[in-house]
Amino acid sequence: MPQGAIRIFQSSQGVRMHIPDGYLGPATCGVFYAVMLPVWTLASKIVKQTLKAKQVPMLAIGAAFSFVVMMFNVPIPGGSTGHAVGGVLVAILLGPWAACIAITVALVVQALLFGDGGITAIGANCFNMAFVLPFVGYYTYKAISYRSQTLSKRRVVAAGIAGYVALNLAALFTGVEFGLQPLLHHTANGQSLYCPYGLKAAVLAMAGGHLLVVGFIEALVTALVVKYLQKQTPSCFQ
Repeated sequence: MPQGAIRIFQSSQGVRMHIPDGYLGPATCGVFYAVMLPVWTLASKIVKQTLKAKQVPMLAIGAAFSFVVMMFNVPIPGGSTGHAVGGVLVAILLGPWAACIAITVALVVQALLFGDGGITAIGANCFNMAFVLPFVGYYTYKAISYRSQTLSKRRVVAAGIAGYVALNLAALFTGVEFGLQPLLHHTANGQSLYCPYGLKAAVLAMAGGHLLVVGFIEALVTALVVKYLQKQTPSCFQ
């Protein structure tokens, strides 16, 4: 493993998808805020138009669920930690746009009140976890469970696969964002001004822990909750 990857694995902040302040350059942070502003605006409009009154409490519960799940850090190889997000589950139950709002709320609260993820990096963190993750997870789930019955086991399997794929893709995006910083922001002699790790080290560090450990936790949580809701509240999927 490259030395840079080992150093990221040994940093509790560097391997997590919650990007802290100081790891992304101002221009990069600005780009992600610019990307997410229209996404948030569109998500708000769509949720207002499509979310039923009885689903509003579920949206709040989804945000709380995502918040709580992200607070539980799991040890991964290399001495660092990772966490599930729960965003795919919210997307399955309420749709990806509602999930985008719910996860954004959770991420903002974590950044402002708990210092988990940087304020300057809220746009980037929301792009990875509140946009990429729920949309990829939702459409993966829909593709695999296409035309299946509400109580079908295929839906449980689809939910687990969707959770695994979506979390790992979000982690990959985070690794790429870290790895691009030495190319985008550096001194005249080539020293990085922000995240010091190149693409190879950053992507390997982010992908490794999530592919091997955290992705399976996301898959298990998503699948088990879907299976439980199939039995207890099947109307959630209608």
